[in-house]
Amino acid sequence: GSIACQWARHLGLHVIGTAGGPEKVALAKARGCEHVIDYDAVTPEQLVARVKELTGGKGVPVVFDSVGKATFKTSLDSLAPRGLFVSFGNASGPVPPFDPLLLGGPRSLYFPRPSIGAYAGTRGELLESARALFDVVSSGVVQVDIGQTYALRDAAAAHRDLEARRTT
Repeated sequence: GSIACQWARHLGLHVIGTAGGPEKVALAKARGCEHVIDYDAVTPEQLVARVKELTGGKGVPVVFDSVGKATFKTSLDSLAPRGLFVSFGNASGPVPPFDPLLLGGPRSLYFPRPSIGAYAGTRGELLESARALFDVVSSGVVQVDIGQTYALRDAAAAHRDLEARRTT
C-alpha cells in the first residue's frame, strides 16, 4: 500500500487510502494519500459515504484491495459506474463466492484478480517491472519503509504480528 500510494501520486493520481488506527493513517498521509479514512473508526457504510463525499457522489474509478473477504462489499460499494475492483490479496481470507450479477446493472463493474505470473510471465516482463520499481525507488519518488525485522527463528512471531496488523 505504501509503495502503491507514493507511485500513484507521482503519476498524478488522486489517492484515497484506508488504514487502521491513527499511526497507520498518519503513515498513509505521509506516503501520498490525499485523504485517509480510518476504517477502525467508521462502519463500512460510513466509509462508503465518505468516499462518495470525497468524489462528489460518483465513487472511485479503481479500488485496489489487498484485504479480501472483510472489505469486498465495501470496496464494490465505493466504485463509480464501470469501476475496476482489483483484488490482489486476501489478508482477511479470500473473497467469498458471489453472484456475477452483483457486478452488473447500472454500474457494470470490472473485477480482475491479477497475479505476478501473468504480468511478469517472461524474463523480459520481469526485468521491465523490476526496472520500473527500482527506478522510482532509486530516484526517491518511492520510499520503502522497513518497519520491523525478525530473526528467522522468529518467523512464527512475524506471521502473528502480520495477522494482528502490528506491522507496517
